[in-house]
Amino acid sequence: MNINLVTSNQGKVEELTSILEPFGHNASQLDISCPEIQASTLEEVVDFGLEWLHNQGTKSPLVIDDAGVFVDELKGFPGVYSRYVYDTISPKGLLKQMEGIENRAASFKCVLGLLLEDGSTHKFVGECNGNIIHEIRGDGGFGYDPIFIPDGSDRTFAELLPEEKNEISHRGRAMKNLLAFVSEKGL
Repeated sequence: MNINLVTSNQGKVEELTSILEPFGHNASQLDISCPEIQASTLEEVVDFGLEWLHNQGTKSPLVIDDAGVFVDELKGFPGVYSRYVYDTISPKGLLKQMEGIENRAASFKCVLGLLLEDGSTHKFVGECNGNIIHEIRGDGGFGYDPIFIPDGSDRTFAELLPEEKNEISHRGRAMKNLLAFVSEKGL
């Protein structure tokens, strides 16, 4: 199956493509300016995006993604606002906000939305728990990867090889759920 990935984020394209291709699926990037609403959950953002893309007649099947890092001691912030926070204060700014905070527990969450040719929509969630460290480490990945260490590791997402990250990351887990659905439906 050829799946169109609706994102302008090249890092997401690379991650999703590397997960899809071994399963015989081709991925193509659709760099469409899909409006992103301000909402309280990632699911709401994805629902809006799927509906908007469907109403635009965007070629499907397609996948849209929204993800965020949720810091426990900041009551889930930046969460659904992760992109805005990244663009305005960057991971360094988030680290500054966390100065003096001992509990550094956080989770990454990803919601993938799938729009099929028949107009049906499906959502797939993946989460990865870990901790926000005190400094930026690693050259790989993108976004908050250099400040997040997943549980069970001593390396940040930015220090892991792409295939290692895809195995345990929020996006990798969401994509595994999507792939299981596609396989089960014979798509």
